[in-house]
Order: sequence, then C-alpha cells, then structure tokens
Amino acid sequence: MNAIGIDVGSLTAKVVLLRDGRPASYVVIRPGDDVDGAVKQAVQEVLARAGLDGPDGSYIVATGIGAKQLTFARESKAITTCLARGINRLFPSVRMLVDIGAETSTVVRLSERGRVTDWGNQDKCAAGTGIFLDQMSRLMQLSFAEMSALYREAKSPADITSTCAVFAESEVISHIHRDPPTPVPDVVAGIFASTVSRLMVICKRLGIQREVAASGGVALISGLVQELGKELGTEIIVPEEPRIVAALGAAILAEEAIQKGQLS
Repeated sequence: MNAIGIDVGSLTAKVVLLRDGRPASYVVIRPGDDVDGAVKQAVQEVLARAGLDGPDGSYIVATGIGAKQLTFARESKAITTCLARGINRLFPSVRMLVDIGAETSTVVRLSERGRVTDWGNQDKCAAGTGIFLDQMSRLMQLSFAEMSALYREAKSPADITSTCAVFAESEVISHIHRDPPTPVPDVVAGIFASTVSRLMVICKRLGIQREVAASGGVALISGLVQELGKELGTEIIVPEEPRIVAALGAAILAEEAIQKGQLS
C-alpha cells in the first residue's frame, strides 16, 4: 500500500508519495475552486511519476486548512504535527521550525523524535505572511530574487513599524515617494525586517531553539531567510523544496498507519 500525504493551504496544495521512508515523487498545484477534484488528479500524477497505479491502493493523510474538503483522505491531522514530523525526517537535528505560508505563519518547537513540544502562530493579519510579501513585490515591481539581491546592498533598512499590512504598505509608499526617496535596497530590507519582526514575536514567546529550519513558500525568498537568521543569531536550514514539509509529515503518518495495520 502506498503512503501519501496532502497539505491543502490557502493558495496551493502539495501531494507527497513516500517510498522507503523518503519522498518518491511530489507535486505542488493551485487547485482552484474544485479542490477535491484537482487534488485527486494530483494524487494520480504523483503515483504515475513513480510508475504506480491509481489511488485505490493508497493510504492518504491530509492536513492544512483545506483538508476537510477532501472526500478521499483516510485521516486528517493537525498541521503542526505534520510540520514537525516532516522536518524531523529531513533534518533530525532541527528543534525549531518557522513555517511561513500565504496567509499564516507558524512556529513549531519539536523534540528529537519529531513530536511537537510547543507551537504558536499568527493569522490575524497578512503582515508577516506570503500575501504581504507578494503585495510588496508587486508594489515595488520587483521579483523576489531581485528583492533578495537588493536586500544585500542595503545600508540602513527603512523603518516599517506598523503591525497592520495595509498601514505597512502605506509606509512603504511614503518611503518611495518622499524627497529624496529612500534607497530601494533600504526599502526592501525594511520590508523583510518588518516581516521577520512578526515571526520573532512568536519565536521569543516559545523560546528560541537550535537548530532552526524554515518551510513554506516564503522560505524560497533567500533575503527573507537571511534576515530571519540574522535576528535569530543562527543560520537557517532550508529544505530543497520547503513547500512540501507538511505534506511529507502527513505521508509519514500514513506510512505509520500502514505499518500498524490501520487500513480499514
């Protein structure tokens, strides 16, 4: 029986097939309105990539805010549990994971066995999430790669202190249009620093641990990860594909269910 994990987030869905304890294949999709149908097709795709037949012979565990929309998953598990199990499989030495998604940011402390010991999140405002950074990228007319390159040229990061994404955007606009304008690298550094400051509130509340990893789509923004590492005082570990960590954790739980014979 195949072990498959699915993480359905606010913008993307991730599907991971586990074989011999490691990801055999995976896909990341934007499911659109028909989440159930789109994710079902994604499951068939990961199986086909691994040379396997359809999903009937699979044990599927789902997680994420959209997990309940899936009619074919055997179980639904907490996102924190799946994040912890996924990063532990990839990097057993990690004791703190910072997951930055489109609409929420979550920090998980975990044990050496990949179990959650504490966690915290912020989902009340877009500030500190991928949506905020996407808005800033569009406003600045810069790609994330360009923003990361400019971040490394910054001399004095711009002050962007508002805890509200709307007001923070207004602060960025004021920096751009003031006379003389704030240098673009400094504005970018201010944006990254503002985002990281939201994450640091959670990290400090939980108690900063070593080693630290980052996951979620925002972990692909190297400048943001560098700023986070600077504030935490440590180098941040980033998986090769940071978006699939929770789906990998769900697949690990599916694998354990198969091993325990929980197949009914």
